[in-house]
Amino acid sequence: MKLKQLEGYLGEVAAFKNPKVQLEQYPTTAHLAARVLYTAESTFGDIDGKAVVDLGCGCGMLSIAAAMMGACSVVGIDVDSDALEIAQENIEEFEVEEVVELMQASLCHEAASAGSLELDNQLVTPMKGKFDTAILNPPFGTKPGNKGIDVLFLQAACSMATGAVYSLHKTSTRDYLVKKAESWGFECDVLAELKFDVPMMYKFHKKKAVDIEVDLLRLQPKRKQV
Repeated sequence: MKLKQLEGYLGEVAAFKNPKVQLEQYPTTAHLAARVLYTAESTFGDIDGKAVVDLGCGCGMLSIAAAMMGACSVVGIDVDSDALEIAQENIEEFEVEEVVELMQASLCHEAASAGSLELDNQLVTPMKGKFDTAILNPPFGTKPGNKGIDVLFLQAACSMATGAVYSLHKTSTRDYLVKKAESWGFECDVLAELKFDVPMMYKFHKKKAVDIEVDLLRLQPKRKQV
């Protein structure tokens, strides 16, 4: 499938009806989703015939894109039941029910030390190495109580996938995330610098739209030296 064709199809994916600001629910655009999945498959062969997990799947944009690019199975995980309801409708509309499965779960919970988050290992540990590839557009972690959530999502993805992880993050966090990835035993490459279009969705938004600079990161386990 060609890039423009994929983007055209994904333009029909329904977005959030009542987005929740605390969950930092901003829709992944068809433009971004198409480029993430097209690159993952056409350049690296990480989607076709692979088991894929989509963390913080929202309304299913990346999950559906993965299915359209030939994934043999996709599991989309999100904490929000309203988003998952829309995702299920999208999946049925695109007729990929046999490929995409949805799960309601939270990857993180409040740590013992107030004001910080930690991974829910009861969820993450049993899913370690269960997938070939992980895809995600995690919360940026800018809202109160969400600090570090972007890193935790990325860490969970690295645990669940035996192969590559594709993730979108603010360009301003690049150096920090590269160092984090190295500490986990992963190589981290910046595949592209992109613009994430955030429309006027919430009451505190004063502009019709804002472009946020984001990196498309590809992480993979470091090769062991022989």
